[in-house]
Amino acid sequence: MGPQVNKHIVIVGGGYVGMYTALRLQRKLGKELRDGSVHITVVDPNSYMTYQPFLPEAAAGNLSPRHVVAPLRRVLPKVEILNGVVTKVNHAGKLVTFAPAEGEPRDIPYDMLVMAAGSISRTLPIPGLTDIGIGFKTVGEAIALRNRVLHQLDVAESTEDAEVRRRALTFVVVGAGFAGVEALAELEDMAKDSTRYYRNITPADVRWVLVEATNRVLPEVGPEMGKWTLEQLRERGIEVKLETRLESATGGHVVLSDGTEFDAETLVWTAGVKPSPVVTEGDLPIDERGRIKTTTKLTVAGTKDAFAAGDAAGVPDVTNPGQYCAPNAQHAVRQAKVLADNIVRSLRGQQLVEYRHKYVGSVAGLGLHQGVANVYGIKLRGLAAWFMHRTYHLSRVPTLNRKVRVVADWTLALFFKRETVSLGEMEHPRDGFRAAVASNRRR
Repeated sequence: MGPQVNKHIVIVGGGYVGMYTALRLQRKLGKELRDGSVHITVVDPNSYMTYQPFLPEAAAGNLSPRHVVAPLRRVLPKVEILNGVVTKVNHAGKLVTFAPAEGEPRDIPYDMLVMAAGSISRTLPIPGLTDIGIGFKTVGEAIALRNRVLHQLDVAESTEDAEVRRRALTFVVVGAGFAGVEALAELEDMAKDSTRYYRNITPADVRWVLVEATNRVLPEVGPEMGKWTLEQLRERGIEVKLETRLESATGGHVVLSDGTEFDAETLVWTAGVKPSPVVTEGDLPIDERGRIKTTTKLTVAGTKDAFAAGDAAGVPDVTNPGQYCAPNAQHAVRQAKVLADNIVRSLRGQQLVEYRHKYVGSVAGLGLHQGVANVYGIKLRGLAAWFMHRTYHLSRVPTLNRKVRVVADWTLALFFKRETVSLGEMEHPRDGFRAAVASNRRR
């Protein structure tokens, strides 16, 4: 039997905060992990961490989907990875209830807890939203959306029914933040590029509609850059409807609050996020926005041996009193560093430090060779912003292995045309086999 485990650290979530916290702890507590005085467990439904800023490029076919994820077991060899979800937190009893992918739930005891459960799509009770709607937070959604767009081009090319064709070639994106605008811009660029291989479809036949409830797009890059982005999107023939809400999408019949009605086969929902449901399933304090109440030192307010950061935590922004840190990758990666260091300080009886980071600005990609950036007050657009977007995010991708693979994908894309094949059958791989079985039965 090995040495007694004295401190068990459980990290709920293997996203930005969870993975980067575990990575730093693995480095800083190497001796303790070797002698068994510290044991770290990460709980996440997936066995990988997704680098979300590259989802639009994966959807557009510029990057392989496998290169925008980091395998947790490979990146964290000294950490125990459990795949499943935490359904309840009993911090008073230092227990989390873990429901594995298969089998019965069980309680896992811990000494220190890190809540890094992230966020899920924030949806509204809109009739028909699930009929044609798809989110844009996971690799599965990004690739399914890519397949959907290309499949609809196939449908339009192969039908003689004008209504079926019009519906297939109409795509709606709800939400004009980063996720919505980047997904729309990359997919529109890919679809336009793909039309050259179709005899009966021109770029003008494909209709893209962006629906936003507020009066601006990309609020993160400031009014001036947002206005330029809006002009760019409209110049590309994209219909941008500001101060407009989605009323219903029953059976694919889209109704907007400005009175517009049309049929569509595809609707992408990117209208915000909310903290993961596990946040409210337990005895941790919650703030008015449903996030875990967190101090500037990334500890859970009024609680010992519990830490929180990322989208699921309400972290006060010390550089902007009265405000909270935005739920984005820029903060999450930096919070993970401070959080991990504070856990080490806590284990060694040292003073914890505050998380302090002045927001440096934002970069967004708008398709191949197009982008917009506002960093340290320097505003860039077009090719320069696109280059900055790629360079910045490449620097943030975890592990050298992934960085090299991403650069290799981009380099290949310089010399060869992008892939425009729909592999939608990957989502239903048993359909062909079932059809074969059914045809045998009929004989």
